[in-house]
Amino acid sequence: MVTQGPTPTGRRSSAAAALAELGAHRSDHQRLSVQCPHSHHVAFVYETGAGLVYAARTGPHSHGSKDRIDTDHGARGGREHAELLVANPMADDALPAWCDCGPRSLSRAALLAEIEAGHRKLRLG
Repeated sequence: MVTQGPTPTGRRSSAAAALAELGAHRSDHQRLSVQCPHSHHVAFVYETGAGLVYAARTGPHSHGSKDRIDTDHGARGGREHAELLVANPMADDALPAWCDCGPRSLSRAALLAEIEAGHRKLRLG
């Protein structure tokens, strides 16, 4: 019998719960930061009790205090996509992401390789 691992829905709900457990100081647990060539933040990978968790905000969103004064800083916009970053041949390799340059797709395998190599920041080309 072949075990397929967690379902996509299961990976996402486990990841969301694991990120919630990190609380407001999730950056203390950051393993990898992904940025576009213009230094926009695209995605992050965190070390959690459930394992490595991929997190990316999809869609337009505010960026905090450096936004224009007329920008609503209280509304985050977009939605966060969180998923366990497990090496699973049954899992889709493409993970959704977004920055001010537009929508992106990141490779699960490439992110895992960057972490395994000990890199803390990945700048997309």
